[in-house]
Amino acid sequence: MLKFDLHTHHKRCAHADGDIRDYIEAGIKSGLQVIGISDHAPYLASEDDHPNPRIAMAASEFPKYVSEMLELKEQYRGKIEVLLGVESDFFPEHVNLYRSIYDKYPFDYIIGSVHHSGGDRIFNRNRFNQLSDEQKLEMKETYYDLILQSASSRMFQILGHIDAMKVYFTDMGQVQTPAVDRALQGIAACGTAIELNTSGVKTCGSWYPADDILERALYYGVDVTFGSDAHSPARVASDWEEARERLKQIGFQRWVYFKRKQKILVPL
Repeated sequence: MLKFDLHTHHKRCAHADGDIRDYIEAGIKSGLQVIGISDHAPYLASEDDHPNPRIAMAASEFPKYVSEMLELKEQYRGKIEVLLGVESDFFPEHVNLYRSIYDKYPFDYIIGSVHHSGGDRIFNRNRFNQLSDEQKLEMKETYYDLILQSASSRMFQILGHIDAMKVYFTDMGQVQTPAVDRALQGIAACGTAIELNTSGVKTCGSWYPADDILERALYYGVDVTFGSDAHSPARVASDWEEARERLKQIGFQRWVYFKRKQKILVPL
């Protein structure tokens, strides 16, 4: 049974603890055979080196991050497979710029995450106050349209936490729209994977995405990977076995990870 975790961070994003090595060592202690580091990419379209110092790494740190990762890949060869990843925001207007920069580096995979939708961050709790039913529907449809666009860009191997807007949009699951199914169908058509991200337990009491979305993902043939979204070494591989069992209960027979952007199938 191959054990892996593809979504981890470290101190460069300034809201995670520990060095990259700390996460790799935690992966070894957790029994992982494969660990991917995927810290938050800089805001690459900004003229400022570090416009959001508590959210993502500085642009000047990006090549240093890749260099350190490549060194650690070699240092840990034979002990654990270390994969070079990155978690990227998705801005439709900057796709070509981001792609041109990412193409310079030997990423094993890129996680595309929609953190901005409708002109604001999805984690701004105040934006969800006193919304009408029409506004809730519009907000959810805009979010899932961006997720579909992120898959269609074919810039990402994995889409991150595809219902994370529910953290403060607490009744998002009750808002019915075909936009979710359209997104899942598009994700399947592109061969992109979604992650079962176990970090939601600490923010909204449940994993990302919810079971009903996972069930529909299975129906449409979407592959799933695992990510703890660890922001501290102690959370590496958190709930891995429980996540594996949940996917089996839903009906999945496999999950996947990526190496040199190639999908590797792992039986559940």
